[in-house]
Amino acid sequence: MPPTRKISIRLTEKYYTKLELLVESGEFTSVSEAIREAVKLLLEKYSAQLESIAKMDSFR
Repeated sequence: MPPTRKISIRLTEKYYTKLELLVESGEFTSVSEAIREAVKLLLEKYSAQLESIAKMDSFR
């Protein structure tokens, strides 16, 4: 597994409860795993923009 970084976030009770339901249903093994999947999907959605930003930074 690549190196990881621990972060802290705040969620509304409603969001946390829904994440717990996904864990209880067996979809994920933990709330952390569900959040990692959500971040992965977000970064995939914005991958073109991230590539563009990375290219802009290389010109500096």
